[in-house]
Amino acid sequence: MSSVSASAAAAATNLRVLLSRLRTRLREVDTAEDLTPSQTSVLIRLFRDGPATTTELAGAERVRSQSMTATLAGLDRLGYLVRSPDPADGRRQVITLTSSGRTRAAHRRRARQEWLAETMQDRYTEAERHTINEALALLERITDEPK
Repeated sequence: MSSVSASAAAAATNLRVLLSRLRTRLREVDTAEDLTPSQTSVLIRLFRDGPATTTELAGAERVRSQSMTATLAGLDRLGYLVRSPDPADGRRQVITLTSSGRTRAAHRRRARQEWLAETMQDRYTEAERHTINEALALLERITDEPK
């Protein structure tokens, strides 16, 4: 029998479902027919985190290296990537965004941010937004504390 309270189990389920739905909705914003969801995720990850190897990207995205290679090939064809030898291991390549890749990632990120901010403005009162921010500060502890 689990030692988790009913309220903790319900909160966990509700949060997981909400985050999944929010992620889906954010993917719908600024839909671009030339990028898959995987390509968008990698583009934004490189924009946010900086250069990485295929293996590092695969690990971060939780996919196999072969899948990441295919994702990167699509971004490469669009001119969004530059590959250079890894200074620590010449057999590997470091993937960096080109100027157009950075511009595209920034645009996608900005579109999602604007949609979410406008939606929060339209659907919640100032007091409700304050409550949401307080709840988010509490939820941040999930990622800050060790398992």
